[in-house]
Amino acid sequence: MGKIANVRWIMLVLFIGGVTLNYITRNTLGVLAPELKQLLNISTQEYSWIVAAFQFAYTIFQPICGWVLDHIGLKVGFMFFAGTWALVCLLHPLATSWLSLAVMRFFMGATEAAATPANVKFLTEWFPKKERGVAAGWSGVGFSLGAMLAPPLVIAIHLNYGWQAAFIVPGIMGILWVVLWKIYYNHPSLKANLSMQEKAFILDEETLKDQETQVKLGFIESIRAIATTKKFYGIALPAFLAEPSWQTFSFFVPLYLATERGMNLKEIAMFAWLPFLAADFGSAASGYLARWYAKHFNFNRNNAAIWSSISGACFKVPLAMVPFVDSPYVAIALISLGAFGHQMISAVLGVLIMENFEPNKVASVNGWRGFSAWTSGFLFTLIIGAIVPKSGYTLIFVAMGSFDIIGAMFMLWFIYDRSKKMIA
Repeated sequence: MGKIANVRWIMLVLFIGGVTLNYITRNTLGVLAPELKQLLNISTQEYSWIVAAFQFAYTIFQPICGWVLDHIGLKVGFMFFAGTWALVCLLHPLATSWLSLAVMRFFMGATEAAATPANVKFLTEWFPKKERGVAAGWSGVGFSLGAMLAPPLVIAIHLNYGWQAAFIVPGIMGILWVVLWKIYYNHPSLKANLSMQEKAFILDEETLKDQETQVKLGFIESIRAIATTKKFYGIALPAFLAEPSWQTFSFFVPLYLATERGMNLKEIAMFAWLPFLAADFGSAASGYLARWYAKHFNFNRNNAAIWSSISGACFKVPLAMVPFVDSPYVAIALISLGAFGHQMISAVLGVLIMENFEPNKVASVNGWRGFSAWTSGFLFTLIIGAIVPKSGYTLIFVAMGSFDIIGAMFMLWFIYDRSKKMIA
């Protein structure tokens, strides 16, 4: 087999495709919710339980999925999880009640939870430390790209072929992606069409040294090792404070635009996707900004990533002004700035895990980071439900504009490298 240049970037495109499908399949239900509530006679409360089943499973299974990926490897582990969530998506048309749909969403949440820990596992395997910041920014694009593509794709399939097809087609796309992953993905040390030059670049001396010290840990051992590491809290606490805004963008912004800004469905369809587009740009920009900090301020990779995250936190401050502007279009622009900043932070948190933890722990650590994030997202959803009917969205947006500045302080306290060592 002939050698191919830049295989690591081709593998990144393959991985982004899987993450994009992950988000398309999970968002299909939300897009079809109004019709499914009528067809299956589902009340609003029952629908909230369906959503909660996914959120609960996604939260508790992220650490488990991370440990599995660390223990059995990314190729087999991610293939299993992706194949299962695609199959569950295919089975959604068989649902006859809110309960059967909730069961399916639980299993989808449990398996789609693998995407977050798989992200850092993939980057650790395929990119040397000097490139991981930029690669992490681009891999993060898949998470918001799927959310951006889901509404038009699902609606188009539904209008032409029915609601069942809107689940079946993404499920089939997921199965096809699993086949591609099975055929083309492998660890760079085993990749047949990888040139010796690129293999040597990926598996540089620093990376090989990390891999040589790998020891597979049991699940309880892994928890103990992570929980007793101070640096973990410099990642988990900022993740806890950052996630509420992303859950709000995903589940409440369209409702906010309708109820508080008077937008009709056509206007919402025209503008509600803009925050996710901004999020794509924020994710891609995070790695390049970290490089800029490293070059101009002589920061090491760890500190450059932290300052990139702090910059993202600053972009989220304008969220606090959303309730106080008159124009709905200015409000959307401010929300988009917040989404840009959020994905900067999200991408950087993955980089910080790769910088501060051994390769045999990165998926597990990212799983616990995801557990922390989704726990706060779930709790913030309950807070929105309690506050908004009585007081509106003002406190919600002010909180989202403030949380990440506090998160930045935790980064500086727990994980900032105060030595003078420069790592290029």
